[in-house]
Amino acid sequence: MSDPYKVLGLDKTASPAEIKKAYRGLAKKYHPDTSGDDKSAADKFAEISTAYELLGDKDKRAQYDRGEIDEKGNSRFHPGMGGMGGMGGHPFGAGGGGHPFGGGGFSAEDLFSGIFGAGQRGGAGMRMKGQDRHYSLKVNLLDTVSGATRRLNLPTGQTLDVRIPPGVEDGQIIRLKGQGEAGLGGGPAGDAMVTVEVLPDPLFQREGDNLRLELPITLYEAVLGGKVRAPVPGGSVQLTIPPGSSGGKTLRLKGKGVQPKTRPAGDLLVKLRIELPNETDEKLDELMRRHRDENPYNPRGGAYDR
Repeated sequence: MSDPYKVLGLDKTASPAEIKKAYRGLAKKYHPDTSGDDKSAADKFAEISTAYELLGDKDKRAQYDRGEIDEKGNSRFHPGMGGMGGMGGHPFGAGGGGHPFGGGGFSAEDLFSGIFGAGQRGGAGMRMKGQDRHYSLKVNLLDTVSGATRRLNLPTGQTLDVRIPPGVEDGQIIRLKGQGEAGLGGGPAGDAMVTVEVLPDPLFQREGDNLRLELPITLYEAVLGGKVRAPVPGGSVQLTIPPGSSGGKTLRLKGKGVQPKTRPAGDLLVKLRIELPNETDEKLDELMRRHRDENPYNPRGGAYDR
């Protein structure tokens, strides 16, 4: 894979928000749902996902920027290559008798043995981890509130049950250990990398760990106040409307938002929307005219008065 910054079309000073934006744009372009059976697009999608998995994690990104891991997230340092100090201070320096790998009969086979383990010659029989597989899973917004388990149908006809942790965000990648390609030579299997696509909800919108809801109320509920049922994730609660509530007033329900396990729960912010009846109501019209004449006021004073 190429440099992950180049894959996402970014430079090394890109912010986390810029990285996420670039990934989402490219992922939608090359996603299997839009590219069909185009293998080059599928390969590109896998490359994009691998790049985002590295750069989207601040710790892995820092390791990559320091040169500690490569573009696939693998360590650049191999403990098995130690013990070369007897070669004149250079791993491939000339030793006694002009042997290309130094003196003492050290050979290329010995080098591979040091990397891959004793008894393996020329890399024969070496253990290698299998390739990761990349998938996309669409989930409902409410699945991200308190968590859920959703089934992913694979192109092979198999299925994977994916646990959606509470608080997961759109575009986040969930790693399923050992669910990728089989390893070589008895090596471990690769992982399944599942990109989460969060679908919009007809009632709720998410802002960080908070949820927003627009709740319609009647004119008399706004003027007189009252108690109404309001939907919340997983059910409903009784909400008190204060007397004299204007349209657009926001009420906060503590702890009724996203429920991540590693930080405090978010809140549900309920914005009131006054809805008038569709039919013409002569009594209401007369009441409003009388109220207008007896209690004139201008809510658009100050900065609005130009």
